[in-house]
Amino acid sequence: MVVLDHVRSMYNVGAFFRTADAVRLERLVLCGITAHPPQEGIGKTALGAEETVPWEYHTDALVPLRMMRARGYHVAAIETGDSATDIFDWQPSWPVCVVFGNEVDGLGEGVLSSCDAHIRLPMNGVKNSLNVATAGGVVVYELLRKFRERR
Repeated sequence: MVVLDHVRSMYNVGAFFRTADAVRLERLVLCGITAHPPQEGIGKTALGAEETVPWEYHTDALVPLRMMRARGYHVAAIETGDSATDIFDWQPSWPVCVVFGNEVDGLGEGVLSSCDAHIRLPMNGVKNSLNVATAGGVVVYELLRKFRERR
């Protein structure tokens, strides 16, 4: 499961739909100012995936996060902080939900404090982050790899 909280760009949302379709993600949860279908900007990058991926919208990300935790999901914030665990060292508990935030401001303190783990992608360059949709692809495929290893 993936939660997008206050993601500004419809193109990034569309890219998440494409990635979600590629891995057969259970559900995409869109929150706050994150655009939701039908929107031309989403459709331009989703290329129809917005019609095949289950999704839902909530004004407040804390609502679906509480519901997921009650259903036994391990909830992880994807953040750039130094204290976060490197994604390659992280051993998630299944089922898992990852949360991505705003392209500029990241995740709010309330959402961060409601997560079981904070996970970061290693950054070796000058910039300390990737585009949120690019990071989403890396995270989702790393989770797919780890899920396959459990079998």
